[in-house]
Amino acid sequence: MSLDAIAIASDHAGVEVKTEITSLLRGQGHDVVDLGTNGPESVDYPDFANAMAAALKDGRAGRGILICGTGIGISIAANRHRHVRAARCCDSTDARLARQHNDANVLVLGSRTAGWETARDAVLAFLGTEFEGGRHMRRVEKMS
Repeated sequence: MSLDAIAIASDHAGVEVKTEITSLLRGQGHDVVDLGTNGPESVDYPDFANAMAAALKDGRAGRGILICGTGIGISIAANRHRHVRAARCCDSTDARLARQHNDANVLVLGSRTAGWETARDAVLAFLGTEFEGGRHMRRVEKMS
């Protein structure tokens, strides 16, 4: 895989949304690195946030998508890693601004808080938006 690849992971609450997003991404021709989980058995979301951080750090993917029930826990776990800028987004506007202003490299979604259409729109906005740089660069540099 490469920095163009998109990593995706979820806990048990996000498996169905992860499956739909993976299908969407592959349908658009993206390379997808599936980091799990793949079933309804209870798992711990920090394990999947850590797997995402590792995939970004070792170059298996350039960006990622994480999903848990609300998106809150998995985003907290992911942001413990200095090279991860995970943004929990509720809609496409959040996703677009997270990329433009914060150079977010991980989109986080809540499977219990957003419907499929909202999640799809957020994914498309996240992947279709570039970081603006400029005045935002110094702020991003302070986080990394």
